[in-house]
Formats: sequence, structure tokens, C-alpha cells
Amino acid sequence: MQERPTVAVLCHTGAGGSGVVATELGLQVARSGHEVHFVGPAMPFRLMGHQGFQGPYFHQISSFAYALFDQPYPELAAANTLAEVIQEYGVDLTHAHYAIPHATAANHARAITGRGRVMTTLHGTDVTLVGAEPAFRQTTRHAIERSDHVTAVSHFLAEQTREVFGTSREIEVIHNFVDSGRFVRITDPAVRARFAHPEEALIVHVSNFRPIKRVEDVVQVFARVASELPARLLMIGDGPERARAFDLARELGVIGRTQFLGSFPDVQTVLGISDLFLLPSSNESFGLAALEAMSCEMPVVASRAGGIPEVVEHGVNGFLAEVGDVDAMADAALRVLRDRDLYTRMSAAARETAVTRFHPERIVPQYLAAYRRTVGGRSGAAGC
Repeated sequence: MQERPTVAVLCHTGAGGSGVVATELGLQVARSGHEVHFVGPAMPFRLMGHQGFQGPYFHQISSFAYALFDQPYPELAAANTLAEVIQEYGVDLTHAHYAIPHATAANHARAITGRGRVMTTLHGTDVTLVGAEPAFRQTTRHAIERSDHVTAVSHFLAEQTREVFGTSREIEVIHNFVDSGRFVRITDPAVRARFAHPEEALIVHVSNFRPIKRVEDVVQVFARVASELPARLLMIGDGPERARAFDLARELGVIGRTQFLGSFPDVQTVLGISDLFLLPSSNESFGLAALEAMSCEMPVVASRAGGIPEVVEHGVNGFLAEVGDVDAMADAALRVLRDRDLYTRMSAAARETAVTRFHPERIVPQYLAAYRRTVGGRSGAAGC
């Protein structure tokens, strides 16, 4: 067994949570001395600007259009490109982030090449949404069962995976992490002045604007807060619910105090100058965006859903409310924004949580140990 196995990474390439975690982890693994190869249809969002002669490396999945095919087959294309990378670079382990299509592609490439092992990390909707869909249920279960090792980003997700798929296989929980050296509080008033006046509270939400994120709840909470104190709202991200959130902001009369920034690349700067983070999702496997906000000394008001309580501790570093209870969330937001002593305590606690529990130095070694066990055949997984 190699002490530092060569690793291939399959992940989503956008600004969503699973793609962010996969890219940040790949960068950390490369810094630890491993050879890392990202494989995807486009360069991952957070990989840009981080490549060099020593890696990490990126290999683009080839696309092919043929009149006989009614739709593209991303799993087959990914498996083909990954197989080529495995053979050319002697990849020992493929780390697949997300069950479909990445774990299925990784298992397929292993079958093609006859070498390497597969570790799958489950991030949430690959189990709760895609995997639970009858059209993909058996495929997702097969991908999980045939992986050499499986991890999940929260205890909630690990348990839900067992329930959804009726599997008793081992699922190791390794939480997400945040680079607390990059996600920090920014005290320069000139930076903050780009988005808000000094007397205004700056509230922020970051997501992929899908229905599960309940972005209309964000706008409703903000409208209630803005009716009682000077405030502005920054909406970062893009997705199918953006138009509905925009229309609601206009309907509630807060569109002039709401900015939709789209897929803003410098998210750490916006988080660094903001005062409060809103996350009213109907389900979250973990809540990475909330953790990044906490690293910037920002209290979080969120829903008591999924794995969020594993990150946000009610009354300590933020407040939790039931899904859809916008009045309770607005009351919590007003409480923390009005009480300076409470805000100071929660801000410090948020930062302490990020640094002590979710620092890369605490989390990344867990992944590296899992890599070594998996390559050494001691993962306790089903295997092939």
C-alpha cells in the first residue's frame, strides 16, 4: 500500500456545496503531498487559479452527440475519461462526491481498468432527492453498495441513507470543514460601504436557489426585520427560485434594499462584512454555507432541519426554528441584531465552533486516514 495514494476526484463543478467541499478537500489533499487529478465536464468553480506544475491536475470529460441518442449519458462519458486517467497516471483511489453520476462512473471505470478503489462521499440530495426518486433508487443503492468505502457529511445523512436504501453497510461520518484562515471577519469600513450604510444591518443568504432552500422565506424574514430596523439583504447564488424571490421582494416593498449578486466569486468577502446569515432550508445534510458564515464571526438563523443542528447550536452560535416559521426566524434575527451583548457572544461562539470543530487540520486527516484504509483494503465496505 502506498503511503500517499494517487487520487482522482469526481465532483460537480459549480458553486454548490458538494462541489465546493470536493474541490477544497482536493486542494488540501494535494498540499499534503498527494497527486490529485480532478475529472469533470468543466473546471471546478473553486479550482480556478490553484493549478500548477505540482498539481492538482484537471482532465475534462469529453462530450459526444449522436442522433441515435435521445439524451446525453454523463455517467458513461465520465467513466471513459476516468478510466483513461486511471490507466495513464496509475490512480489508486477515485473519490466520488455524489452518488449519481459520480459513484456509478467511478465503479464503472474500476470495472473497465481492473484497478484502483472507489470511495464515495454522500452530500445530501444524492440521497434525499435524486436517490429517493424511483427512477434512480436501485442505481443509487448499487453505487453505494459497490463502493469500497462510503462517507457522509453528517450523522443525519448517514442514518437517512440507511433508512432510504435499507442498507446496513458501514457509513463513516466525516463532517465538512472550513478554511478559517480565509473565511474571516473583515473590519475595513470601505469594503462594507460597497453594500450598506454604517447604520444598516447587513443580512446575507448563499445557496443554489433551489426549492429546498426556501429563498422566499429569506425574503419574508428580511421584510419583517427591515420593517423594524435599517437593514439590507444580499442574495448570493443563482437557480430556479431566483425569479420568485425577486418578485416577492418587489411585492413586499424591499427590492430597493435587496441585492441579487448571482454566483458571486468572492463569497468570503461578502460573508466577512455581513452581520447575520439566514438559512431557512426545508432540508440540509450539513449546511456548509452556514459554517463559512460562522467562521466569519456571523450568527446564523436557520431551520431545525437535517444536519443543521450538528453545526448551529440553538442559543449559542445562532437560533433554530421550525421549517417555514418565518415569524420565529424574524423574531430571532431581530433579537440578535438588537442585543449587542448577545450578538458579541454569538459571534465569538460562531467563530470558535468553526475553528475548534471544523478546521481543516481536524477534518482532512480523517479523509486521509480513510484513503489509506480504503486503498489498503481495510475499509469494511462491500467492495466489488
